[in-house]
Amino acid sequence: MTMVITGLGTVSPAGTGTDAYWAALVEGRTLLTPIPDVGARGYPVRLGGRVPGFDPYEHIEGRYVVRTDAFSWFAMVASDEALRDSGVDVAADPYATGVLICSGSGGNEFGQRELAALWGRGPEFVGPYQSIAWFYAASTGQVSISNGLKGMCGVLTTDEPGMLDALGQSRQALRRGTPAMLVGGSDAALGSPFALATQLGSGVLSEGGDPGTAYAPFTEGACGFVPAEGAAVALVEDAATARARRARVRAVVAGHASTFGGVGAFDPGGEGLLRAAEEAMRRAGVGPEGVDVVFADAVGLPKADADEVAALRRLFPDGVAVTAPKAGFGRAYAGAGALDVAAAVLSLEHQVVPPTPHVPDAPLGLDLVTRVARPARLRSALVLSRGVGGGNSALVLQHPDHV
Repeated sequence: MTMVITGLGTVSPAGTGTDAYWAALVEGRTLLTPIPDVGARGYPVRLGGRVPGFDPYEHIEGRYVVRTDAFSWFAMVASDEALRDSGVDVAADPYATGVLICSGSGGNEFGQRELAALWGRGPEFVGPYQSIAWFYAASTGQVSISNGLKGMCGVLTTDEPGMLDALGQSRQALRRGTPAMLVGGSDAALGSPFALATQLGSGVLSEGGDPGTAYAPFTEGACGFVPAEGAAVALVEDAATARARRARVRAVVAGHASTFGGVGAFDPGGEGLLRAAEEAMRRAGVGPEGVDVVFADAVGLPKADADEVAALRRLFPDGVAVTAPKAGFGRAYAGAGALDVAAAVLSLEHQVVPPTPHVPDAPLGLDLVTRVARPARLRSALVLSRGVGGGNSALVLQHPDHV
């Protein structure tokens, strides 16, 4: 069975929609901005990748807005775009499409607001949706409900690798007979002091105040990553199903693998990331010469970056083009891996590797694409992702014309 992506949608610090996202990526824009005053004065983190000017009422029915958090809003908007883009008629058979959207932090802004009401005013001031709006599966549930989808639904909470892992799970769902799956990741962890506080304990966030240097992976000045918010969602189908309805295939999901590298901020030593990449490539049937670009995880911590570089050198002894466009807008937790997947799909389509912002020259012996986008013949892309706690995932995507 060959799994293909036929629809794609994004909400990112570049705005809503894949056109806005790709334009920002290919230009290498810096989209990091000061975190607005949400009672977070005194917090060491000063910058974030916020989705600009997002008004949920412009995109979502009011009855859904009032019972959900921003991470669900982003997932719903990205899902709507992915469904439109795919051209699939979900109303023809509501049971034919499942939903698997990931989150690493859930609806913390909604939750903080309701808990403040509980402690400050009493239980009668807590809304009925507190029990569900904060929950990690709320985005999956609301996407399913709002679109009338009744297929298999679920959620994964594997931090940044979420969408990569969800694509692996979705392959199994398609093999069992589900015709299509909406797969993605969404997080909005910048909207409340509580959300920021829960991130500080990891010790991996950049405290830099200059958008041009705060998140600079693979450099001597790397000092952590800047947190962000956003979402990306893809509609995936079996290739035979897509051909039968004459759908446009945007990319082929050729291989996925995940590992657990051990307890720690990130996989210590990088062996788990290396093994995930090797296995994903094996399952995709490609060797080092068959991968044309790597979308790096790019944590922005010296040790984690060095581990990733060591893994890349072992995987590609003759070199390979590497990029980390997320340096321009931050790591959006479960949204980060999802936005990297979307970036890889768009790169394969446009035959262009977007640059890595904030990195002036190729460091550490990597063929890192910097300064300007690089046109290239792209057949396959490898996406790497690590989550806080030691999880690793790798995904191979291929251009449909080269399969």
